[in-house]
Amino acid sequence: MNILLTSVGRRTYLIDYFKQAVKGKGKIVASNSVMTYSLECADDYVITPGIYDDGYIHFLIEYCKKHDINAIISLFDIDLPILAANKKNFEDIGVKLVVSDKAVVELCNDKWKTYTFLKENGFEQPHTFISLSACIAAIETGECQFPVFVKPRWGMGSIGIYQANNMDELVVLYAKLNREIFNTYLKYESKQDINQAILIQEKIKGQEHGIEVLNNLNGEYVITFVKQKMAMRAGETDVAMVIKNEQMENIGQQLSQKLCHIGNLDVDCFLHDNKVYVLEMNCRFGGQYPFTHMAGANVPKQIVEWLENKPTKSENINIQYNTIGCKEILPVKMNNEKYNF
Repeated sequence: MNILLTSVGRRTYLIDYFKQAVKGKGKIVASNSVMTYSLECADDYVITPGIYDDGYIHFLIEYCKKHDINAIISLFDIDLPILAANKKNFEDIGVKLVVSDKAVVELCNDKWKTYTFLKENGFEQPHTFISLSACIAAIETGECQFPVFVKPRWGMGSIGIYQANNMDELVVLYAKLNREIFNTYLKYESKQDINQAILIQEKIKGQEHGIEVLNNLNGEYVITFVKQKMAMRAGETDVAMVIKNEQMENIGQQLSQKLCHIGNLDVDCFLHDNKVYVLEMNCRFGGQYPFTHMAGANVPKQIVEWLENKPTKSENINIQYNTIGCKEILPVKMNNEKYNF
């Protein structure tokens, strides 16, 4: 069982989790378009063309054939739609793509589609606008109040997210973000609608939570893990506690049944006045997964066993509630022979 993890970035911990999951029966290969320490931690690695390079998919297919890759799992949002659009090409060479269908991926990556999907299906939502004029009109009528967040429609992490506390700030930050988006890799998806590439969303007060909704490889619901986020840094969860919350678990199950996604769905929520506001969804392992793992679950192992056509095993998804975890930054020594310094 050889698994290729694409666009690994700095997710060293996920490489370690998957290496443990396939130990003795396969290897974990990591890929990225630039060299990172995470690549060194895998059993093998490869530097790929950029995700939007015309030769990216062809490169991956040829690599899979040459190195006997059985499955691919991506760790990066903008990688997902490109892989999902080429599912059949990988299936034709016997490679299982552990990625949700293209429509599901696009719904999650496009935060306006996310908002409309959630609103239409009865999930609590903050006031959200696709144009500056619509937001200003809502503020002037009292429908929406400051502060509001100005953020990319096709965004990830905390890139380009600004809080506006008054009208002057809103106008300035909107113009600022409109310039910035097209100077980052967010420009590729944002080009789908350059005139509506920014969202404005009312800030929700309350406690931030994260839920992970796990489906099997057939898109069937398995379980929801809930975390109370205690500290954040640059869009990443730094400290969190795994908790029992039936209200959020029910929301996870509802999302699963509506989306029928594959594998892990990372969801950001806020709890305010006993209502759960669902803000964003990502069809991949997110920054909150290590806290689930530290609490006793082992989703990478379960995915490997699903790939082996084995059933869901309770010991892979059992967790110890009230487990608190913290991420740390550790310095590492790189192998300088692999770099052109």
